[in-house]
Amino acid sequence: MSAENTTTDINELVLNAIKNVYDPEIPVDVYELGLIYEINIIPPLNKVHILMTLTSPSCPAAETIPDEIKQRVSEVESVSEVEIELTFDPPYATDMMSEAAKLELGFL
Repeated sequence: MSAENTTTDINELVLNAIKNVYDPEIPVDVYELGLIYEINIIPPLNKVHILMTLTSPSCPAAETIPDEIKQRVSEVESVSEVEIELTFDPPYATDMMSEAAKLELGFL
């Protein structure tokens, strides 16, 4: 990637990286599940801050999902640093899922 990449381009690449991370118990990526609350790209070094949640505080994948997101996003060229912030406010609810995720999981 060239130095001329815009924040929009990097945001799209980061989003694509996140969409390759799946909850090991659910066949839907974490973005479509609604686990990602915010993605912030902070120029000029393109630090990435991701605010996310898990399906529950006692989620068995509580350590692996954030670590995998961090690893995948770190692999995006032009990203200098990745910070994952976990929150449970607001608590996760199934209505946070995308239409595609709801369809895949039989909620529609």
